[in-house]
Amino acid sequence: MEQTFSKKFSRFALKALIAVVVLAALYMWFVLRWSYATGERAGYVQKLSLKGFVCKTWEGELAMVNVPGALTEKFLFTVRDDTVAKKINDLLGKRVALQYEQHVGIPTSCFGETSYFITGVREVLDGGPSAPPPTAPTLPPSPAPTPPAPPTAP
Repeated sequence: MEQTFSKKFSRFALKALIAVVVLAALYMWFVLRWSYATGERAGYVQKLSLKGFVCKTWEGELAMVNVPGALTEKFLFTVRDDTVAKKINDLLGKRVALQYEQHVGIPTSCFGETSYFITGVREVLDGGPSAPPPTAPTLPPSPAPTPPAPPTAP
């Protein structure tokens, strides 16, 4: 029995659709697993909020100040892990260093509004406002001065 053109076309269209879906899934897997760059940025977290109608992601803003009195540069970032977001929230107002991975080529904002995904956070204790006050070095106690020797008679 010979197949009609419409049956052949519908089978071809179904196979093409499946191929497109599989290729799109492989592409998304690749861009979310492979990182273009990794690094660390230090500053003060100004904002961290859970955003999105369908896909909820943590979006934040880090104020980076290199030299006191200089203009602040903003670093926009995305956090996908709730435990990392909680750590960042716990360190609000303190100087922190954010470890990030940059993923390029993500076709939708459902995974985050930025291409910078935070993977870790730590508090920076190098003289910022969260550092303990410096302590003066302690010297060992000096010995008591010895009294002068009595004068000798001739």
